[in-house]
Amino acid sequence: MARTPFELKGKTVFVAGHRGMVGAALVRRLARENVELLTAGRSEVDLRDQAAMFAWFAKMRPQVVFLAAAKVGGIVANNTLRAEFIYDNLIIATNAIHAAHVNGAEKLMFLGSSCIYPKLAPQPLREDSMLTGPLEPTNEPYAIAKIAGIKMVEAYRSQYGSDFVNVMPTNLYGPGDNYHPEYSHVVAALIRRFHEAKLSGASNVTVWGTGMPRREFLYVDDMADACIHLMKNYSSPELINIGTGEDITIAEFARVVAATIGYTGDISFDTSRPDGTPRKLLDVSRLAKLGWRARTSLEDGLRLAYQAYLNESKS
Repeated sequence: MARTPFELKGKTVFVAGHRGMVGAALVRRLARENVELLTAGRSEVDLRDQAAMFAWFAKMRPQVVFLAAAKVGGIVANNTLRAEFIYDNLIIATNAIHAAHVNGAEKLMFLGSSCIYPKLAPQPLREDSMLTGPLEPTNEPYAIAKIAGIKMVEAYRSQYGSDFVNVMPTNLYGPGDNYHPEYSHVVAALIRRFHEAKLSGASNVTVWGTGMPRREFLYVDDMADACIHLMKNYSSPELINIGTGEDITIAEFARVVAATIGYTGDISFDTSRPDGTPRKLLDVSRLAKLGWRARTSLEDGLRLAYQAYLNESKS
């Protein structure tokens, strides 16, 4: 079953979710590999439509699949759109994993999310802490769907000998992020808020929550590089975390974002807004043993992310 190193060169590679932040980063990184890239926009095939998905796989027969398609969002989106988050993510995972198996894909990588770990699991989060305790209630539907995808990958690997693997990225940011005022993740939300405050000359920016939770942030192009490294060099049933191994309080992080953008006003905290999980830091020792470490510092990554935001705002 373990077939490493795995040769990507010359393979047809399908990136599911290529228009999202994660999928787009994978597409950028795969441009440096000698592969035939396959993508499918929603107008071409809706990943939630089983018949359409199976027909597309039967026709295209990708040899390698990066399953990065998902319905994602920040704490408010997760808590508000609970039915959409569980349905869409369950059906995308089910359709893609089974279609890859039926059509003889050589390797598949399923991208989970660090929110699948129990709310109060010991820190840093080890891969074996999954399913050892209750989830964070605000994103439970999304987490349940992702856990089902992970377990499906494990089951197909166990029953059929499929070379399918699971990776668990930490909080990501960078080009292609969602800057929706209510539904975005914290990095995009703060970039937008501080930028708008700078333009309007606002004297204060309010950040949701107490500012006390600690979070780890990984630049999305680093994550894509880690995925390519693992696709080539990892073949095992165990999950593998992808992160920096370093975290920062939301309050400190907000100050770094403000400095990046050049906002010099005050920062206050709206404690009526939910904090979410108190801390989320991944144990990345498995990844480090496989010879990969994040290369982009938080300051450099935020500069790149802000530039991407400015570019995307113009387009």
